[in-house]
Amino acid sequence: MDFSEINARGIVLLGCGKMGGAMLAGWLDGGLDPVAATVIDPKPSDWLRGTGVALNTDLPAAPAVTLIAVKPQMMGEALPALKALSDTLFVSVAAGTPIAAFESTFGADARIVRAMPNTPAAIGRGITAIVGNGGATAADLDLAEGFLSAVGTVVRLEGEDQMDAVTGLSGSGPAYVFHLIEALRDAGVAQGLPEALALDLARATVAGSGALAMTGEDPGQLRVNVTSPNGTTQAGLEVLMPELPDLMVRTVAAAADRSRELRG
Repeated sequence: MDFSEINARGIVLLGCGKMGGAMLAGWLDGGLDPVAATVIDPKPSDWLRGTGVALNTDLPAAPAVTLIAVKPQMMGEALPALKALSDTLFVSVAAGTPIAAFESTFGADARIVRAMPNTPAAIGRGITAIVGNGGATAADLDLAEGFLSAVGTVVRLEGEDQMDAVTGLSGSGPAYVFHLIEALRDAGVAQGLPEALALDLARATVAGSGALAMTGEDPGQLRVNVTSPNGTTQAGLEVLMPELPDLMVRTVAAAADRSRELRG
């Protein structure tokens, strides 16, 4: 991404925990000038202190972007500090906080993009879904996509009503995959493998399969490619396939429903 506009006008980061920190690291690696960034964080890490960004100081009057990365329960206390900003694009990565909540604080004409990243962003392999409000222009969405791509892939939603489903699928999804790794490890142990070896096999199997899936080939075809007729994989799939699809539907639905409840 070309950071020239942001370097000239500045960027504000409200909150620099795991997600905010991952994004800041990606921007700095991608060409963001540390002096262009102002970070507000009550408990800055040693890493953050060493980046050279402006920390817990006066905000620029009209930064190009203001990223809101605080926990939803901290919104009421944190957002008033941003009210004085003008001509800025507000981007929120706070789960469960709708665009309307920001419009009520910053005004209906504010330019707002809501984003839902996931934790693989910490290693630059995340996926982030974005949607803008009525005030956000095509250029605003391009800008948001540009700097959010520093931590992975970015996709655009047709409407904010899709955000709960995104939360249930990709936002919460890494936890489902981590639990799959745990379950594969335990299944290997049950078949007589040492725990450490079973964990190595489970981790590598999931990571390698994920990388193969990212080549673009249909996952159903990839599954077929591994499955010899009447072989070992088919025997395992005959146990897994009758139960997994419905289980995943219910899992994602439960997370999406909870997202709707938290939104109110």
